[in-house]
Amino acid sequence: MAGEVLDNQGRGEAGWRWPAIHPEGRKFAAIAAVLCIVFAALAWETVAWPMGALVLCILAFFRDPQRVTPQGDRHVVSPADGLVTLIQKVPPPRELAIDDGSGTVRLGEAPVTRISIFMSVFDVHINRAPVGGIVRRVVYIPGRFVNADLDKASEENERQHLLIERGDGVAIGFTQIAGLVARRIVPFVKPGDMLACGQRVGLIRFGSRVDVYLPEGTEPDVILGQKVIAGETVLAEVGGQGLLEGVRQ
Repeated sequence: MAGEVLDNQGRGEAGWRWPAIHPEGRKFAAIAAVLCIVFAALAWETVAWPMGALVLCILAFFRDPQRVTPQGDRHVVSPADGLVTLIQKVPPPRELAIDDGSGTVRLGEAPVTRISIFMSVFDVHINRAPVGGIVRRVVYIPGRFVNADLDKASEENERQHLLIERGDGVAIGFTQIAGLVARRIVPFVKPGDMLACGQRVGLIRFGSRVDVYLPEGTEPDVILGQKVIAGETVLAEVGGQGLLEGVRQ
């Protein structure tokens, strides 16, 4: 049940359930299903069978499973499912760093740690808020569609920047980036919205990437090459520092 509280002492009820399909994907599945029926009625089985498989692929791509988000004042959770492909010290995006005249918080221009999460077509593509707070900025930037796994995708691809201010004034920025196949970023939120940590904020269609900009003085709790889950994996704890190492095996 959505909104149910679970804990490490056994409170709550665990159980597997079929994931919901986000409405954004239902129209594509419906179109493919109608074409599948038409081709089957015409006895064009060589086309009908692949079209039926396409329906299943679309439903799988737009699946929207429930997630259990860890609660903690310092947690920064992953906004995306995928693979951590880059961890770098970089200046924040200009759109989140400059003073836009609104009087709201900004990230500043000092380099911070950026965690890049690559989402393949097999990952869930619903993105979630890394922290709870107020949405201060949503900035859409049109651009190219180079491979989202490349570093230059952060500056060249179609993207959408979001800035969330926590209750203590700490700002967390993250960027949805369209990839080689992706062609649309779909937002669910706007400036002024109040979000809970792990709440759905948007999706990117057909393979993409999300960059998270940690606050100054905060180091990641994830490792390059690690698989993360949106709304569940803790990327960092605000103010936390220290070296983590992993072994591929």
